Amino acid sequence: MDKLFNMDNKFFSMMGRAADLMILNIVFIICCLPIVTIGASLTALHYVTLKMVRNEESYIVKSFFKSFKQNFKQATIINLIMLLFGGLLYLDLNIINNMSGSMASVLHVLFIAFGIVYFVIFLYLYPVLAKFYNTIKHTFRNAFLMSIRHLPYTVLMALITAAPVAIFFIPTAQVQSIVLLLFILMGFSLEAFINGHFLVKIFDNYIIETPSKTSDTEESSEQTPAV
Repeated sequence: MDKLFNMDNKFFSMMGRAADLMILNIVFIICCLPIVTIGASLTALHYVTLKMVRNEESYIVKSFFKSFKQNFKQATIINLIMLLFGGLLYLDLNIINNMSGSMASVLHVLFIAFGIVYFVIFLYLYPVLAKFYNTIKHTFRNAFLMSIRHLPYTVLMALITAAPVAIFFIPTAQVQSIVLLLFILMGFSLEAFINGHFLVKIFDNYIIETPSKTSDTEESSEQTPAV
């Protein structure tokens, strides 16, 4: 009976983790609403979930806003760059879809390939920014190189990130509404947390033992990727 009500047992640990992910998800969504802050919010989301994977997190909201503030400038510039290229890709694909002939087919395949590269860079970009100190140029470079070097993990993370699209293929409207509600409650944070298990394994290959960016205290030191 004592074990049943022990706060350290697996059930209460899972419930605690679920509650943390819900809080994180809600804070993330609220901070994304101004649109221009999406980059900083994504960076802060990954900052917290990477710490959660390592069981290093202390205060979820405090850690989120620490990273949000610390990385705001770089994350916002990166987000604007990603929005610009994403918009250009979308416009180009729309133009190509209205074209005909063999050249249109070649261009369509080419821009689909660009879209895939864009997506895999997106998977790594904000986690890399959350974990490592670097210039914007090297953050993009490292995100791209990591996505290629760790292709099996990249494929897994891409599938996990794209999985919510399946919500719209659920035939029953009631079930679809329930799944959508669950996603709003903890979907973004849960995805980041699951992908975080792969990312920590990847990042461990590049960490140099110097002061850490991921510390909530003043104790540790920076870590720089050796990509």
